[in-house]
Amino acid sequence: MTGRDEWIHLFGTAQGQYDIYYGVIWGARTAFRTGLIVVLSTLLMGVVVGSVSAYYGGWVDNILMRIVDVLFVLPSLMATLILAAVLTPVIGRSLWPAMIALIAFGWMGYARIIRGDILSVKERDYVMAARVLGVKDSRILFRHILPNAIFPTLVLASLDIGTVTISFAALSFLGIGTEVGYADWGQVLAFARNWITSLNTYWYIIVWPAVILVLFVMSWNLVGDALRDVLDPRLRGKI
Repeated sequence: MTGRDEWIHLFGTAQGQYDIYYGVIWGARTAFRTGLIVVLSTLLMGVVVGSVSAYYGGWVDNILMRIVDVLFVLPSLMATLILAAVLTPVIGRSLWPAMIALIAFGWMGYARIIRGDILSVKERDYVMAARVLGVKDSRILFRHILPNAIFPTLVLASLDIGTVTISFAALSFLGIGTEVGYADWGQVLAFARNWITSLNTYWYIIVWPAVILVLFVMSWNLVGDALRDVLDPRLRGKI
């Protein structure tokens, strides 16, 4: 690059004169959007399925948990890649095919965790008292049980934002995602494939998006650790 180009393209350019600085900065918008939408959607699905399964038990629990077990057996990245590839011709190249695929195969962990916590909470005295008083099941579940069982699941959700961001970047790197030129960290890394053997010269093509991706995931891990310290009653006296 010339001296003038260094000011125009602060992080250099990738394939097709793609501005890496643009991809890194505006890629954060894509990361926040995909991470928050996918995690909130999977959290809602997992909490509803796990809560209903744990509270009612019996054949309801057996059916729902067998569905969860079947989906858990599938290799998540491969299943997500296949579903996103199927949805792309239908919806078009955008954020949605990969996001829908990540949502479809990302809610089972929340269902299992919230189910285990609710199985413990629903046997407590105040829940038994509410049942004796004739309180509706929906009120008991969503007003008394769920608020006291959801904190570990919320901590997991904050940690999963980084995981979803990496998964979306992986799909974009493999060509399943947004249209070419859209600001996305996985696509910026994909542009570096043709220069992977010349990184001593074109190091900036892969270093800048990789560093930003690592920092983004690390920051959400720190947020998850902070939430765990705040919400875990066993650690409140040690803070």
